[in-house]
Amino acid sequence: MQEQLLEKKINQLPDELKKEVLDFIDFLIVKYNNNVKRSEKTVFTFDWEGGLSDYKDKYTSV
Repeated sequence: MQEQLLEKKINQLPDELKKEVLDFIDFLIVKYNNNVKRSEKTVFTFDWEGGLSDYKDKYTSV
């Protein structure tokens, strides 16, 4: 149903505005895909923990 409404409204636009609609749709697709990828990357792990333990006697945090 939404697709039919979209198609009906897009068909009422002049050709140059149809191109803008397509560009905007592409923008939304890229934006959505970036948000999905970003949310997958936000998981933080502590796999680096202890990576500098060899230097604990030689250096301090000060």
